[in-house]
Amino acid sequence: MLEALIREHGIDWGRVSAFHMDEYLGLAEDARQRFGAWLSGALFDQLPFAEVHILSAGDDPSQSADRYAQKLSEAPIDLVCLGVGINGHLAFNDPPADFHDAASVKIVPLDEICRQQQVSDGCFSTLEEVPRSALTLTIPRLLAAHRIYCCVLGPQKRKAVVRMLEGPIGADCPATALRLHPHCVLYLDPDAAPNGMTTSREYRNAMVSSLGNARE
Repeated sequence: MLEALIREHGIDWGRVSAFHMDEYLGLAEDARQRFGAWLSGALFDQLPFAEVHILSAGDDPSQSADRYAQKLSEAPIDLVCLGVGINGHLAFNDPPADFHDAASVKIVPLDEICRQQQVSDGCFSTLEEVPRSALTLTIPRLLAAHRIYCCVLGPQKRKAVVRMLEGPIGADCPATALRLHPHCVLYLDPDAAPNGMTTSREYRNAMVSSLGNARE
């Protein structure tokens, strides 16, 4: 998807300021697993963005979170592109997630399901190597964006997708918060889609239907 985005014509990247949603704590600055490093190589360094703001723990993660939150508050966020974790997390908001968090960016613990996913995805060799905490944008900060585009790939995410669309909205499945957003579009590949959902129209209708149910 990122390769297709880079090839897309007609986008004035000089008008785009980029942020990212989360970052591990406790990794070396040059660690390949750092999301800032990966995004820089895969996207940020490939295009002429007006600004790129890398989330980094620095010497004081709490102060770094506050500075990043201040930078985020300087202008409205037009869109967020995100995925969903096996445990239903958004960014690094593992369950139970706070849907009314007063913070915009904060330090969070990572649960074992989340950490094991990083091993299963090939980012780390063993569970012991995966950091136990991270910086993340909070649920309210993500939902403050004007539009949200959620992309979920792979059969390992199917249960999380079903919970996101059909389960009760609440802290136990953070991704259900997307049903509270008026302009969220969900993209699923066939492996991640619940049984019987086969077209993009059906995927979109499922999200719209879920949003309607949330308001009733």
